[in-house]
Parts: sequence; C-alpha cells; structure tokens
Amino acid sequence: MNNRIFTMLLLGFSSGLPLPLTSGTLQAWLTVAGIDLKTIGLFSLVSIPYTVKFLWSPVMDRFVPPWLGRRRGWILPIQIVLMVFIFIMGSISPENAPFLLAVLAFSVAFISASQDIVIDAYRTDVLTEKERGIGAATFITGYRIAMLIAGAVALILSESLGWQITYWLMAILMAIGVLGIILGKEPDSQITPPKTIEEAVWGPLKDIFNRKNALLILFFIILYKLGDAYAGALTTAFLIRGVNFSPTEVGTINKGMGLVATIVGAMFGGTLMIKMGLYRSLMFFGILQMISNLSFMLLALTGKSYLIMIFSIAFENITGGMGSAAFLAFVMAICNKQYSATQYALLSSLAALGRVFISPTSGYIVAKTGWPVFFLFTTITALPGLILLWNLKNIIYDIQNNQKS
Repeated sequence: MNNRIFTMLLLGFSSGLPLPLTSGTLQAWLTVAGIDLKTIGLFSLVSIPYTVKFLWSPVMDRFVPPWLGRRRGWILPIQIVLMVFIFIMGSISPENAPFLLAVLAFSVAFISASQDIVIDAYRTDVLTEKERGIGAATFITGYRIAMLIAGAVALILSESLGWQITYWLMAILMAIGVLGIILGKEPDSQITPPKTIEEAVWGPLKDIFNRKNALLILFFIILYKLGDAYAGALTTAFLIRGVNFSPTEVGTINKGMGLVATIVGAMFGGTLMIKMGLYRSLMFFGILQMISNLSFMLLALTGKSYLIMIFSIAFENITGGMGSAAFLAFVMAICNKQYSATQYALLSSLAALGRVFISPTSGYIVAKTGWPVFFLFTTITALPGLILLWNLKNIIYDIQNNQKS
C-alpha cells in the first residue's frame, strides 16, 4: 500500500456509490412509494449518461481547472455537486413530484458519469506500470463496497430511517471520495493537454488508429470479457428457475459471497500481475474466466446442489475479479496520457458493446438449447478474445517495455 493505491480505494468508493442511487435503490424507493410500473420502467432511462459519457470527455482532457491540477481539479467540484444533488434527491417525494425526481436522478447520473471519466483518467495517469494491476484491483474493491452500501445497506436503512434520511446519509458518504482527492497527488504536470477542442476530439482517435494492429486491439477489448458477461446475464435466473434455489438463497450466496469473491479475485489477480506481467496475466486469467462458465454447466447437469452452487459462484466471481483487474490494467496501459479521459471513456464504452448487444440473446439460446448447452456456448464465446490476445502478444510486450523505459 502507498498513497496512490490507497487513493484508488477511496476514489473507487466515490465512483461506485451514486450508481445504485439512480438504479436499483431508486427503483425500490419508487416501488415502495406505489409508483406504477410503467413510470418505474421509464426511470431506467436516467442511466443513459453512463453509456455515452465519451461524448463530453474531450472537454475534461482539454481544459485544466485553475485549482489542484488537470485531474483532481475536475474531480473535487464534481464530488461536491454530487453530494448536493443526492441530498436534494432524498428531499423529493416520488408521489408528489415524480418528474422532478427523474430530472434530479438524471442529473446525478450525468454528474456521476462525468466523475467516472476523470477518475478513470486520473487512475491511468497516476499509477506506474507495476501498480496498475493492484491499483485496478483496489479501485474495484472500493467500487464494490460502495455499491453494496448504496444498494443492500441503503434498502435496509430505508425501513428504519426512511428514504429521505437514507439518501442524505449516502450524500454524506461521498465525502470519502473528497478525502481521496485531498490525500491524492496530481499526475505528472509535464503531460501536455490538447490545445484545442478539435484536437481533444480527434486526437485520441488518430492516436489509437495510428497504432499497429489497432483494429485487433479494439476487437480484443470488445471480446475479452464477453463470455463472462454472457453467462452473467442469466446467472440469477438460472439459479432460481434452472436449479430451483430460493431467492433468499440466491441473494445470500450469489450476491453476498459473490461480492467477497470478486474482491478477493481482483486483489489476488492484481497482486499476481506484479510478478506475471500484463500479457501472461491477461491470458491466464482469461482462461480461468472461460473455464469458470463450465462450473455452471456442471451445476445445470447435476441439479440442485449447495456444494456445487457455492463452488460455481466462488470460482466465477474470483476469476471474474482477476480478469477485470488485468483488463483494466490493459486499458490503462494503452491510453495516451495526453488524451486519457477521452480514450478511456471510449474504450470502456467499447468494452460494454458485447454485454449490451449480445447478452440479450441469452434468453433465446436457453429456450432453444437448455441450460447446460447455454453455459457451454458461453464458454466457447470466450475463445475469440483469447485468440486475439495470442495474436497481440508481441504488441503487449512492446507496450510494457516502452513504459518501463
């Protein structure tokens, strides 16, 4: 642990906290308040800013605030505004002012997505080559803890404290991220920001596509976590409908133990990366991610078994955490620090394409083939990403060597 790594824990918490407050937790609040299902469904649109955040990321590469520097100067005021807006959200009645609440939720999502843009860029700029794996893992840990607090813990608190005080408490917890910015250090001041907005928009794209095998790199980013995302799309439905576990059992084991396993996997994977290096970590963790899908195939074949369920969930989440740590480290490694806000936002949006456009087909495949074949299919969908990784071996080693020098 050092200052940079500890800062990643605090900023990960700050990044993860707002998301449930505009999605799952907000839906629970609306449901308890008696809002009709059509309106609740429309509230899901407030999360759009997270998927299109690359559209305004060039602004944060181009302009440098007159305080704290290029990255921390953006993050601090964004965090303060988030605290204020989350606090105001808690003061609105869904029954009396649903539209105003929707506007506030959309605003929180937009500001939160903006925070993610700059925090991702800050993480990319400030971590050294050897710190990226463990830095990404520590960030994931903070992020997951925050999502647990703003999700499950917030729901529990709402029953005794009410929704207003619960949201106010969540707003106060954003101060943890502010502490991270106060304790953190600004990245190298010698990094030159784009001189114009035009350069901030087109410079990142030119920089990516001028690289050797740029298309291979982009396709790899789309495909590396595809098998993992494909299986995850219906894991909860499989455990309840496919093998007849109760919702309580699934919530306790899949969500509770799964969270711990993901954190353990991320931290373990991030630590291993120090010794293994980027390429070997991506390959080894990717293979483990792929194999983990077969554990659910085993559960589908054997039927309801607590032992196999616990093994499958632990194995899948640990290897998923390891793969996520390596993948985030890879994305950070290929970002040009001059354009890191825009490039990271673009590449992370690209990584979500598989989950957004391919995962929805999962239900149709299950209906046609059954659960065992479905999980075998998700295992096979991980192969193209690993094949592309093999073809990028020399390029990844070159990236590592250039950054060490």
